[in-house]
Amino acid sequence: MMDVTTVSLPPLRGSLAYHVSLAPYSWFRVGGPADLLFLPEDEDDLALFLKALPTNIPLLILGLGSNLLVRDGGFRGAAIKLGKGFQSIAIDKHQLVTVGAGAADVKVARAAAEAGVAGLAFLRGIPGTIGGALRMNGGAYGGETKDVFVSARGLDRGGNVHRFDAAAMGFSYRHCAVPDGIIFTEAVFQGRKGDSAAILAEMNAITEARSTTQPVNTRTGGSTFRNPQGYKAWELVDRAGFRGFKKGGAEVSSLHTNFLIAHEGAKASDIESLGEEIRSRVLEQSGILLEWEIKRVGEP
Repeated sequence: MMDVTTVSLPPLRGSLAYHVSLAPYSWFRVGGPADLLFLPEDEDDLALFLKALPTNIPLLILGLGSNLLVRDGGFRGAAIKLGKGFQSIAIDKHQLVTVGAGAADVKVARAAAEAGVAGLAFLRGIPGTIGGALRMNGGAYGGETKDVFVSARGLDRGGNVHRFDAAAMGFSYRHCAVPDGIIFTEAVFQGRKGDSAAILAEMNAITEARSTTQPVNTRTGGSTFRNPQGYKAWELVDRAGFRGFKKGGAEVSSLHTNFLIAHEGAKASDIESLGEEIRSRVLEQSGILLEWEIKRVGEP
């Protein structure tokens, strides 16, 4: 693999830095540095960067870091975080909601509610960005991204623009079929007419439900494991005796056992090791192999 620090890049309008710690970009607040971190100004700036970057250099796209675990050795490649140029939200008279992939899900939900557009309130329960919701068919509280999806726009590794309809996205549970090399930059959702007060009340109910059932004010990473078909991951973890279990600086939440918590001084290896121990014991007891929902990247 080519060393990204030796690559000659054209003049870029966004922020570019080398050997940057990724810990601040993850809710766990752990992990090592990326060889390069680029914050493009807009889609054109991102395209210019991608065209100049050799395709054998790994890419990591950062959202809000709510489901990201960066290993302690850091990421050997280029990390990209979509900034203000990818956070626009526009709503038309037909309840079409056009948003940048870097926009926070909660902000999109609120903008739609204030415009009297129903159908997107579930985004309030997803602590990430629209790009992540597209990549994982993000869902919460009875709604999924696929339910309101119309189209998306993205760039490939050569900086070329591609457009995707619902069929091309190939949505399934916490998954889309678009190749990982595509970086989503924009999405269009279809809402419906609704009452702002009623939608905001629905969102407030989601907020309250999250705060009473999930450790939202801790250094966590959202749901650790995907729900196996016909099961709840948290129930399998709980039955295996892991509620409140600690390993190094990591702990299984006593409030919701599908959440891992990073305490002060925790390492990424503590979190991943705890997760693997959970998977092993659940498999032994139930015959079910839990799949990580948290994205783990980088070197040990």
